[in-house]
Amino acid sequence: MFKAFNQSRARTGAIQPSEAANRSAPVAAPKANSVTPALPKVERVKAPAAAPMPKITPTHTLARPIDPNMTLKSTLHELLLDKLNLTMLDKVSREDLHREISGLVAEHLKSEGTLMPSGAFKQLIHELLNEVLGLGPLEPLLADPTISDILVNGTDKVFVERRGLLERTDVSFRDERHLLRIIDKIVSTVGRRIDESQPWVDARLEDGSRVNAIIRPCAIDGPSLSIRKFSKTPLRMEKLLEHGALSRQAALFLEAAVKGRMNCLISGGTGSGKTTMLNAMSAFIDPRQRMVTIEDAAELQLQQEHVVRLETRPANAEGKGTITQRDLLVNALRMRPDRIMVGEVRGAEAFDMLQAMNTGHDGSMTTIHANTARDAVSRLEQMVTMIGNDFPMQAVRYQIAAGLQLVLQLNRLSDGSRRVMSISEIVGLEGDTIMMQDIFVFKKTGIDEEGKVLGRMMATGVRPQCFEALLNSGVPLAADAFVPGTADGTR
Repeated sequence: MFKAFNQSRARTGAIQPSEAANRSAPVAAPKANSVTPALPKVERVKAPAAAPMPKITPTHTLARPIDPNMTLKSTLHELLLDKLNLTMLDKVSREDLHREISGLVAEHLKSEGTLMPSGAFKQLIHELLNEVLGLGPLEPLLADPTISDILVNGTDKVFVERRGLLERTDVSFRDERHLLRIIDKIVSTVGRRIDESQPWVDARLEDGSRVNAIIRPCAIDGPSLSIRKFSKTPLRMEKLLEHGALSRQAALFLEAAVKGRMNCLISGGTGSGKTTMLNAMSAFIDPRQRMVTIEDAAELQLQQEHVVRLETRPANAEGKGTITQRDLLVNALRMRPDRIMVGEVRGAEAFDMLQAMNTGHDGSMTTIHANTARDAVSRLEQMVTMIGNDFPMQAVRYQIAAGLQLVLQLNRLSDGSRRVMSISEIVGLEGDTIMMQDIFVFKKTGIDEEGKVLGRMMATGVRPQCFEALLNSGVPLAADAFVPGTADGTR
């Protein structure tokens, strides 16, 4: 992946001193002191020429600051690629590599006669280390714990999400080849590829952060990269309570539902916290149970020891070898799982997931994209029909009503906060309609001066039908947990 940089070395080299002298010679050449009659003409032309100068200044205010060391960094990076043994990088400590790179850079700067302050030299070495070992300009963003998303739109537009709100950064890439090299470095580590024949890819970083990349010709303005970061320490339910995602009573009910092996569907839009909620709820699972997770890009962070993680595989260069979630689900049923976790259902695998929920794999969980709990059930119906057979809709709805017990709806609100909007129970089938009832709902009361959404999550007063089943399973649950006004509000 680093060969592209070697090919561009001749074009990106520093300007030689001889070239600089040749360029400046014509400017310093005027020795014609004998041409004195021309001086009055020059003075008369000078005055009117100064008028348009202020009109040029607005364009400078729109220009983005350019890193003066960009060419030097490119030259040094190519030098390191020539000097270092790239196959041995994973066997060398960061400290040893730091010393070797510092020596090579110092030798190069000395040969070029370039002087650099100590602070700038240390920063240069740090950035070169990130290029060699990490993801270059993205490393500081990945190390920032306040950032949840990194969005790269071309070489000079990099946005991040902090506390649910987007902001632009000063991070940039040297050119499109630099960005493509970073993308290729990410996808190649998980055995995937991206090129003109396959211009988009889903991948992940070593820490489980989810990555999506798309390049030309589909990305018209240049390569685009999206990274959904995951915290090194998974968010537990207590942390979600601190953030106001749900009320204490709702959290206790979810804990009882997981321990009582209720099948759950977590619904929400993009970035609403579905995977985070699935991780938090999975912490209540008995560690003695065997779990199998199935995902397109592995991102679930289950804390139990007995977990088997499965991941789909796209087609190879010949268009063969595709392994879908449905393939993995069928195989997972032969692995003696107690519970099955599907990262997200988006197609025909919804049918096999319902089959698993209805055939002894109680307590399974999955996520789905939808705006409301009712929409989530409707989308599930449509996905089951994707199996291609003439499957009666009545039978599909019966499978959903029998297999699913709870539907959680999560939304990201206008202030960037993520909230559980409702916890609903599927109570059965009446005719052709799947019946649902809300157990907890979030009531929005307004927006304060700072733009924060005000409201509280409260019980609706409906006691769930699964209450008796939870008690019979030995799960402690207070009878007054569903009385309106007893659930603590959140702001």
